Amino acid sequence: MIVVSRNDKLEGPDTVTSENWRSIRLLKRSDNMGFSFNETTIFAGTETRLWYKNHLEAVYCLAGEGEVELLDDGRVFPVMPGTLYALDRHDRHVLRAFTELTLVCVFNPPLRGDEVHDADGSYALLG
Repeated sequence: MIVVSRNDKLEGPDTVTSENWRSIRLLKRSDNMGFSFNETTIFAGTETRLWYKNHLEAVYCLAGEGEVELLDDGRVFPVMPGTLYALDRHDRHVLRAFTELTLVCVFNPPLRGDEVHDADGSYALLG
């Protein structure tokens, strides 16, 4: 069994921070679960362009308010506590945080844990 404390991951290599977000990598590829599990904070007032062309992602909102816009068709969906959205088609999207968002994110294939977005908003697929 794997037991992880969020507080134990806050400092060190399992927490990755960028200009718009901080992600605590609670389960990673090395845990051999077939997915990774992150708690991600999106900072208030930010807009992040993303395209997980190599991964599928499901996102569940625990706190805050924002929206996700699909870039291929312009549809916009509100994000608030209790909202889950799944990027099942490797959707290009923009995530906007009106207030600080606290999200739980699941990735398949799993993240190694130290990834940051590349120029097109994706994570590289690592062997």
